[in-house]
Amino acid sequence: MRTALVIGSGLIGTSAALALAARGVRVYLRDADPERARTAAALGAGTAAEPEAPVDLAVVAVPPAHLAATVAEAQRAGLARAYLDVGSVKGGPRRELSAAGGDLTSYLGTHPMSGREQSGPLAATADLFEGRPWVLTPTRETETEVLNLALELVALCRAVPVLMDADAHDRAVALVSHTPQLLSSMVAARLESADETAVRLCGQGIRDVTRIAASDPRMWIDILSANPGPVADILADVAADLAETVSALRSLDSHDEAKRGSGALGIEDVLRRGNAGRSRVPGKHGQAPAAYDTVAVLISDRPGELARIFADAGAAGVNIEDVRIEHATGQQAGHVQLMVDPAAVAVLTAALRERGWALRTQ
Repeated sequence: MRTALVIGSGLIGTSAALALAARGVRVYLRDADPERARTAAALGAGTAAEPEAPVDLAVVAVPPAHLAATVAEAQRAGLARAYLDVGSVKGGPRRELSAAGGDLTSYLGTHPMSGREQSGPLAATADLFEGRPWVLTPTRETETEVLNLALELVALCRAVPVLMDADAHDRAVALVSHTPQLLSSMVAARLESADETAVRLCGQGIRDVTRIAASDPRMWIDILSANPGPVADILADVAADLAETVSALRSLDSHDEAKRGSGALGIEDVLRRGNAGRSRVPGKHGQAPAAYDTVAVLISDRPGELARIFADAGAAGVNIEDVRIEHATGQQAGHVQLMVDPAAVAVLTAALRERGWALRTQ
């Protein structure tokens, strides 16, 4: 691939353009808002000028509701040898493109499974897709050259290609992406009118659950409007679980011992099913989940403290598998939770204490 046209200069489009430009591809940028394209160009994502000849690949990075029309328009204009989109919904746009008379042989629907709460070109990074799954949904109509160019794009963005059926993809993202967004927003919405005293008690748990609730509502309306059925189906199942959980909690509040026992069993059931589901979430590098132990270190909010902890762990020969920071309420301090192999806990604990770090007992 020598040339590419990225249509849409938001987070995903600009990030893909940055990755391609960094690896020697001549990238042209186009957006309904020319200022966004110029911003992306200023970041090093390519040029806002129009290509003088058809490019090798056109990457359409617009909201799902506009994907089919944008691809069809690009095809009619002969802008590229191959066309793909990076929208978060796949089945509907393909059917819309077919109904609009678009060329399905030169088109491939794709979806990079990566993003951020922020949107727009200024939130883009060239490494946004590194190590992340990138779904490709070819059909029997897809030309081999188109699939090869898509695979080259994924490789240049250093992502991991995953081949799926388009409708199966839409059901999957409804479960692992779209529904969690709504549930996170629903929990966060409870905080809007909560008493200030309650809000001050927020800890890491509520921060974890509500992190993605900070996402752009306009972007999510576009996404959910393109995949409402599968999301509604999953939410209906969640609603059934909620109703049973509410009933179990009411039973726990009863004076009847038998009802309290039944309620406890109901709560235990949903918690255990949650444990089982959580254990299926891929671990580090997409591998099977691994069990790590946590070493919690008290840290002050001063420059260089994190670097010093990592350096001390490295000097002890311990690899940090994952890390979380739990900030203290009302203090310029917190705890860094270092996830390590269980066999390394004793070594790391001794090394950090020797270097003067205060550790919290788990």
